[in-house]
Parts: sequence; C-alpha cells; structure tokens
Amino acid sequence: MNTPNFAKEDILNAFNFRHATKEFDATKKVSDEDMKFILETAHLSPSSFGFEPWHFIVVQDKELRELLKPVAWGAPLKLDTASHFVLGLSMKAPMVKHDSEYIMHMMKDVKQLPQEVIDMYSTFYREFQERDFDLDTDKKLFDWSSKQTYIALGNMMTAAALTGIDSCPIEGFHQEKAEALLKEKFGVDTDKYGLSFMTAFGYRKADPEFGKSRRNFEDIVTFM
Repeated sequence: MNTPNFAKEDILNAFNFRHATKEFDATKKVSDEDMKFILETAHLSPSSFGFEPWHFIVVQDKELRELLKPVAWGAPLKLDTASHFVLGLSMKAPMVKHDSEYIMHMMKDVKQLPQEVIDMYSTFYREFQERDFDLDTDKKLFDWSSKQTYIALGNMMTAAALTGIDSCPIEGFHQEKAEALLKEKFGVDTDKYGLSFMTAFGYRKADPEFGKSRRNFEDIVTFM
C-alpha cells in the first residue's frame, strides 16, 4: 500500500477552521455521502487492544431530537439547527471486562485470532485491567471505554473539518436522565452502553466572533 501524501498545510488549515459551532445553518444539509465518510472515520478509529467499545446513534427524527432537549442543556440550539446529530455511546463493564463474552467475540470472531494468541491476549488484557490501570469498578471501566470513544470523536470532527463541515462536541447533558431517556425511547440497553458525548454536524450560520486561542506551543510540549 502506498503511503498517503497529505499536505500538512491543508491539515493545519482544517484544524484552524474547526470550532465548536453553536448554531448551524438549518437550511444546509450534509450529504449522505459526506456523513457516511465522517462515520467511517469513527469506524476505522484505533482503540485500546482494538476492542472498539463504542456505538454511534445518528438522530435525525425531529421528535426524538425534541425529547433530548430537556436532558441536554448544552444541545437545544444544535438539535434545532444541525444537519446531523450523533450520540456517542461507550460500553459498560459487562461488555468490556476481561472475561466478557464480547471481548471473546472480538478476539475469536472479529479478529479471528488463533487460540494461542487469544490466550496470550486474554492474559495481557486481564493484567492491564487488574494491575496496570486498576480498572476495578464499573465506573472506571466505563470511563476507560469513553476514552476510546473520544478518539473516534476527534477523528470525526477532524474528518468533517477537512471537508468543510462544521461540528460541535457536547457534554452539556445530565447523564443519568439522558440514559434513562435512551433506554425508554431509543431502545438502548443501558446495562451495556452509557452516553459519553453528543456531537452536532452541519454548516455554521456565521463565522466565530473571535479567532482560535491556544496556549503557546512551548507551554504544552517538552522535548527531552
């Protein structure tokens, strides 16, 4: 396979273009092709041990969007104006614990690893959870899953920016109430999945009032 050749300037331009869009132009829609491309970058995203502890729900139904408003104080304007609205779900403890059926399914059926490799992976993964990262509670395991799902979020927003599409990541929601709603109205098994974030995609209604502000590069990077 040939090594991809991307212009560094174009990538940096995309990062400078991207901002947390508060209001979208409701008259403009992201094409099905472009949205599929954005979601495919989530599909292809890396995750710890390659276990992909995520699921993404694209909420286009207006009635379902309305239901989200009372439990998501940071989302109402985006729910009204975004072309596409994505819920990022992460797997809970029963799914990602080292001895779960899902983990075995990933190694055996998805990765199709030989049994000796499965045995080795299982040992590494158990030691990673029990010793290295001390993932000894359900909350710690869900937080670990969320870390992986955020990788996919970053990739989706970058892919969108590279194609001139705006986005906004949203953590402004009540997690317990939101998950109760997802269970009741969206058919989500909340014993297996929790809500990590919401994300809106579309086209900005106006350019941001202020330019991008960041700390100095030297303040965040140390070469040793």
